[in-house]
Amino acid sequence: MAGLSGLAAALVAFSLDASPAFAQGKLEAQYEATLAGIPVGRGAWNIDITEDQYSASAVGGTAGLLKAFASGSGAGAAQGRVINGALVSANYTASTTTSKKTEAIHMVLNNGTIKEYAIEPEPPVDPGRIPVTEAQKKGVFDPMTGSMLHVPGTGDPLSPEACHASAAIFDGRMRYDLRLEYKRMETVKAERGYRGPVVVCAIYFSPVAGYIPDRPVIKYLSAARNIEIAFAPVLGTRILVPYRMVIPTPLGVGMLEATQFITQAAPPHVPKTN
Repeated sequence: MAGLSGLAAALVAFSLDASPAFAQGKLEAQYEATLAGIPVGRGAWNIDITEDQYSASAVGGTAGLLKAFASGSGAGAAQGRVINGALVSANYTASTTTSKKTEAIHMVLNNGTIKEYAIEPEPPVDPGRIPVTEAQKKGVFDPMTGSMLHVPGTGDPLSPEACHASAAIFDGRMRYDLRLEYKRMETVKAERGYRGPVVVCAIYFSPVAGYIPDRPVIKYLSAARNIEIAFAPVLGTRILVPYRMVIPTPLGVGMLEATQFITQAAPPHVPKTN
């Protein structure tokens, strides 16, 4: 679950919508992760977007057969401002717990620049890891905010144009780039909640810094050309979020898919007048 959701926390559009007023929306979603069709994890994701701020939080853990061999859990949260319809992160936190260790990451951002970040406990220095420079900490998004795709304009956000996006991501350890490319439109039906169209994008991963080049997972993800994400809307906004993610692996197809996707819109706030 953690591996799938870590890469899924990935995309954001970088253009601004020029509309004078923006609605509000909420999402309550639950996901199941499978590997070769076998359940391996479950999680939940809650998002609240208002006219001028947003918050998002997620929790997840191993499930099914995998839990009998290696249990683990994780949580993450992001908060920030809404500026002209786009999400601008201010704070990000993430934690993971396994039978061997617990790790926590926190970051503070200001207009796309990492102002401070830390990993606790502090990991040992690995001479093989490519260091992240100060310049590479500018113009970036945290992973959770980056997974919420802002589609500029006034047309239908669920369109091929939504996949014309790329982003620079910093997760507290690694700096990487992600690029989307349109694949197709689909119709989905969650067990609870959303029934309707999604836009499916291919996603391409390019590591920049903070990684160890010889790691097999880095080599595999960098060379992969068959990873895809299906995006569904947060009603009342121009924000799309992952409904399903598919990652072929040597052990079988890994999939993270929503089983519940309940989203609702709220009208823009109208100030009271005397």
